[in-house]
Amino acid sequence: MIDRSSETLIALRRIVHALETNARAMARASNLTQAQLLVLLEVAHHGREMPRDIARALGVGQATVTLQIDKLEARGFVRRERRQQDRRAVWVILTDEGRALIDAIPDPLHQRFTKRFAGLEPWEQTLLLSVTQRLGSLFDAEDAPAFPQSDATAAERAAGG
Repeated sequence: MIDRSSETLIALRRIVHALETNARAMARASNLTQAQLLVLLEVAHHGREMPRDIARALGVGQATVTLQIDKLEARGFVRRERRQQDRRAVWVILTDEGRALIDAIPDPLHQRFTKRFAGLEPWEQTLLLSVTQRLGSLFDAEDAPAFPQSDATAAERAAGG
């Protein structure tokens, strides 16, 4: 008989496998890196967003996000526009090409998860959040990067960090 810790690890490995498989499929379908795709999805969610807010939402540094925005902008998926109120601040705006790409890629796993999660009772949502955060602490993963390590590391090096 398998002990509970082993059963828990097996369940977590299955979740990680599903996440990685979905991320690779989306990256292949979009011809973007996983980090670029996450940034594009975040901008698409809001239509326009400031780089610092994208970084905050994804749990990464602004230098990492800026590098991904540069790459997305070079391919025509987003554009930058100075804010009228504060010319130092910049909006990142989804282009028509970016919207077409988002519409063409497979349904992201996180969207299916979000829909199913929203269907849970509030106490179940709170319980799952608490358990997930606790699992993160058991794995010392509270400060782990949200992007795949190769993308985040390359971005930090390019930014001088």
